[in-house]
Amino acid sequence: MASLSLSLSLSLSSTPTHPFPPSFSRRLTTKPPPSSSNAAAAAIPDDKPNALTVPERSQTQRKVMIDIEKLKKREAKERKEEVNSKIASRKAISIILRREATKALIEKKRGPTNSKKLLPRTVLEALHERIKALRPDSALKVFELLREQLWYRPNPGVYIKLIVMLGKCKQPQKADELFQAMIDEGCLVNHEAYTALLSAYEYFAFDKVQALLSDMTTQGIRPNTVTYNTLIDAYGKARKFSEMESTLVEMLHEKNCEPDVWTMNSTLRAFDSYGKAGEYEKMSAVMEYMQKYHYSWTIVTYNVVIDAFGKAGDLKQMEYLFRLMRSERIKPSCVTLCSLVRAYGQAGKPEKIGGVLRYIENSDVVLDTVFFNCLVDAYGRMGCFAEMREFLT
Repeated sequence: MASLSLSLSLSLSSTPTHPFPPSFSRRLTTKPPPSSSNAAAAAIPDDKPNALTVPERSQTQRKVMIDIEKLKKREAKERKEEVNSKIASRKAISIILRREATKALIEKKRGPTNSKKLLPRTVLEALHERIKALRPDSALKVFELLREQLWYRPNPGVYIKLIVMLGKCKQPQKADELFQAMIDEGCLVNHEAYTALLSAYEYFAFDKVQALLSDMTTQGIRPNTVTYNTLIDAYGKARKFSEMESTLVEMLHEKNCEPDVWTMNSTLRAFDSYGKAGEYEKMSAVMEYMQKYHYSWTIVTYNVVIDAFGKAGDLKQMEYLFRLMRSERIKPSCVTLCSLVRAYGQAGKPEKIGGVLRYIENSDVVLDTVFFNCLVDAYGRMGCFAEMREFLT
């Protein structure tokens, strides 16, 4: 395209000063005999033999325009074919996912082998969307479709994502089946795969958790920080505090496995249950450990500790931690504000709740339904029915 334009510009620049022919009349006239001067001019050879005449230049321009149109049509056709291919692949996935209910109809429309020639990107995107949306049944159907493709190769990362999803959907048995299928297909099983399966069993079968830990030891796979964090969080949520503490001690004795801020947050969250009975020594020990080894507090850390001191009625310590949180430029969340309002409501301090509301007016915190429920409950607990009615209307 650039060469045609360049040749055209060069040819235009080399045309004579007056390239157009003289005006002509539609009436038929006889040609006058050439004068001597015209004859002499005709006898002089043209010093620019390569210059294009008007018809030749017009023909060149038309050729260039035709080439441009052909190029545009070819590009448009390629784009249309690519779009149609993606649409056809998506439609094929949608059809194949319903093949159990409409098997005969699908066989007529797609043929016997069309389901094995889908685009990799389309199938993987469909699988990712269903995993992200926590749709286990649909995700497993797409995964079976993925395994039927001619280009399929076993990928441990896909298995691990599916196992984590099944754990979140409270389907540990299916997660265990996928784990076995992962082994059968020859995928490398490491601490990440075991941790994913442990997280799937953490709320249901702690005997299975112990069996998996023993299996890891047999395979020569040492638990890492994420594995221990998963166990500590699971034991804490199940109120198995002795097991949680022993796991934490075991983690501290590991040479190549150091606790991180997630470990501390899970431990603090669990010890908050101790705090309900007034036993804050263990929480204080964790906080001192974090301070000693320079662990940076996150918003989760502050939320857990502020809530614990608020439930204990220690408003002075709670307010100090809230000020410290803001001084470290950590933005309070609705969870933080709910803890403050709940604590002030239990202590019977409506003026303090007014201070929280003034802080909210000067901030960009997005409030949710839980916060307003806490606010109404706090005002109702203190007998401030006028304020409570204001937020109910």
